[in-house]
This record gives sequence, C-alpha cells and structure tokens, in this order.
Amino acid sequence: MLECIGRFCHYNHDYDYHYCYKFFINGTTTVSSDERTAIVLNTTERAYVLKEMRGLLEAIEAVTLGISQDDMKAVSLASRKVGMGATRSGNEPMTLIAKLPLEFKTLGMSVHRSFDELALEADTMGDGSIILGKLGAILNTCTTCHANYKFTD
Repeated sequence: MLECIGRFCHYNHDYDYHYCYKFFINGTTTVSSDERTAIVLNTTERAYVLKEMRGLLEAIEAVTLGISQDDMKAVSLASRKVGMGATRSGNEPMTLIAKLPLEFKTLGMSVHRSFDELALEADTMGDGSIILGKLGAILNTCTTCHANYKFTD
C-alpha cells in the first residue's frame, strides 16, 4: 500500500491505504471548542506557517500601496514574491505537509496562484480596479480559511 512521508507517498505492502488517506487528506487535526478544525502543529511547524501568513499580509500591504500610487511594478514584484514560486522553497519542515488537511493546502495554493494572476494583470493591463477586485477575492480566501481553521499544539 501507500506510505506517506513528508511530501511523498510511495508503494509499501506493510502500510494500509487508509493510513495514507488520513495522513495526507485529513492531516493531523482535532475539533476545537469554537467549531473550527484545529490543526495540530509543533512549535517549528506553527512558526513556519505563521511566517508565511505574515508574508502574505506584507504582500497585500505592498499591493494596496502600489495600487494607490499607480505603481504596477511594485504590485507585480510584491505579488510574485508570494506566488507559486514561494511554495518551492524547500525550507518547510518535512512533517508539515502531512499534517495540513487537503482543504487547507488547497486554499493556500489557490492564494499563491491568485497572486501570480495578480502579478500578470499588473504586468499586462495594469488596471488597478481589476487588481483590487482580485485582491478582494484573495482576502475572501484568507477569511474563509481563518474561519474554518486554527492551530494548536
């Protein structure tokens, strides 16, 4: 069957498929008192995710400022910094990917892809109102995620 280690699943007869399903799809979670899904992370994993979220907020700040100053280069630069390229750093704790539920990972990846789309808009058309609308959609994804998930140890 499949065995999941870090980011990867590989074939192994000694492990049950359901283990891999729970490990990769469900992550390491519990129900919290406020009805959100609590993702169980250690201190290092939590610090990594929170640092990434701060980076997203810094990008939102820079994009907003860039729009207000009609500076599409600044919008593009800030957006690309947190686009899909940011997901390939290789610096994340190896245990982290397995602990995050699939829906959480899906929401996170959609935010990174959306920042790439925002950068493309800034590089091509440079329409601040369209970029602002895309930024609103990104913030909606952030709000959705924060309404459904929290971290615990």
